[in-house]
Amino acid sequence: MTSKPIYVTQPFLPPLEEFEAALRDIWDTKWVTNNGKYHQELERALCRYLGVEHISLFSNGTLALITALQALRITGEVITTPFSFVATAHSIWWNNIKPVFADIEPGYFNLDPDKVEAAITPQTTAIMPVHVYGNPCQVDRLQKIADAYGLKLIYDACHTFGVTVGGQPVLNFGDLSVMSFHATKVYHTFEGGAIVCHDGAMKQRIDFLKNFGFAGETTVVAPGINAKMNEFQAALGLLQLKYVDGSIAKRQGLARRYRERLRGIAGLSFLEDAPGVVHCYPYFPVLIDQGCYGRSRDAVYEELKRHNVFGRRYFYPLISQFPTYKGLPSAAPGNLPVAERVAGQVICLPLYSDLDPADVDHVAGLLRRT
Repeated sequence: MTSKPIYVTQPFLPPLEEFEAALRDIWDTKWVTNNGKYHQELERALCRYLGVEHISLFSNGTLALITALQALRITGEVITTPFSFVATAHSIWWNNIKPVFADIEPGYFNLDPDKVEAAITPQTTAIMPVHVYGNPCQVDRLQKIADAYGLKLIYDACHTFGVTVGGQPVLNFGDLSVMSFHATKVYHTFEGGAIVCHDGAMKQRIDFLKNFGFAGETTVVAPGINAKMNEFQAALGLLQLKYVDGSIAKRQGLARRYRERLRGIAGLSFLEDAPGVVHCYPYFPVLIDQGCYGRSRDAVYEELKRHNVFGRRYFYPLISQFPTYKGLPSAAPGNLPVAERVAGQVICLPLYSDLDPADVDHVAGLLRRT
């Protein structure tokens, strides 16, 4: 047994002295929130880095999801995935909108466009897919469906920092894309998030909504909320941009190492890089087929913990299986067979930029022996 715990992730942090310099500046100016200079510069820097026209920073990704639905005035029903973190569906529920779950595709575990189209009703107003594990959805097919039925398309892009497909930033597809900069992500600002949009008018509306609806000192144009990113988060975000390429490169190397060590194990499978995609390697999921591997996913999960290896079963249970949602018709048992199978087989193995390659070998060795 290894003496130190190996967790599923650890946040990358820049040199402390670099952050201290920003803190001193914030202390001197006493401008700690409300669209300060670090906030403004981070928005500009992220637009340049990500290749997007407009970005609005948020205090966290969940508030960004909630606000994205508000910004597009979504009502009725929204089709989404059951295979995600609960914030995806929660953002719909908090807007008094009915989430409708559609099944996922077996390849990269994203929403299956055929199942999306079959789930459309007269009450459907939008689709909210997730680029699961940073692998892009079938963006062209989903856009064709949205256009054919007059639906808005809002991507939960919380796993896709810097990801491109066919040379295009994945964030530029759909009407809006929502990002998370939580500490567990490839790029983080402690907590944080953002909405990416395509025109200045929408950017302005989003900025009003995240600041109580204020359009001026005495003018409130909408029932907004307080979801602004503060200067401490933004200052860290600017520093993180200096290091994120190196962090992603390290993650890529570790993912390749996992694949080399795990290839050929009967009953264990993993995702290969999608063709035409530049990845950011946020997770390393493996699937355990009990019939071929000889042990269940949960047995493997517990055995790894006994060796101080703490993976996570992302995403189990399905969102549709939580009490809040399981009464919905679309959550009925048997309606989501691919999602149910994948949720019962998946473990995300430890992956972060500072992970020792020897720890990858150790984890892989446990999976070969388990």
